[in-house]
Amino acid sequence: MKTLVIIAHPNLEGSRVNQRWTQELLRYPNDIAVHELYKAYPDWNIDVPREQHLLEAYDHVILQFPFYWYSYPPLLKKWFDEVWTYGWAYGSQGDKLKGTKLGLAMSIGDKKNNYVPEGSVSFTVDQLITPFVASARHAGAVALPYFAVFGASFRASDEEIDQSARDYIEHIFKHCGV
Repeated sequence: MKTLVIIAHPNLEGSRVNQRWTQELLRYPNDIAVHELYKAYPDWNIDVPREQHLLEAYDHVILQFPFYWYSYPPLLKKWFDEVWTYGWAYGSQGDKLKGTKLGLAMSIGDKKNNYVPEGSVSFTVDQLITPFVASARHAGAVALPYFAVFGASFRASDEEIDQSARDYIEHIFKHCGV
């Protein structure tokens, strides 16, 4: 079954990492569908039925975004608030995401060694993405291991970014059965 990757980057053209990841994703149109939130909704008026239908069509969904201020971009938050509704995603009759496998793919600007209890961030990525995991579980979905590239703000080389794109595809194939 194909995997849906929802890209939520407010400036995809200006992102070396997310732009390269997207280029790599597009090389696998038979296995991976790409949906860019900021491109689809430049006015931020989300078509909720369209988004819900899109999610219902896939068993595997990856949310790709830059991880900044220890969270995700504001349009993705709005998307969660409006699309994952009571009676659809959760509640006594809200079961549309039950069993869906959900993952995160994040470009993280800071260095990996800062995301440990003794590092400058003082929290691990696993701790910081707890709200996502809790939301997935609340909706009956299964949270997949996350994929992340650290140091995205420190001018990684083209070779490192290319390798991260290949690693990202491998991650999707491994965890989404592609």
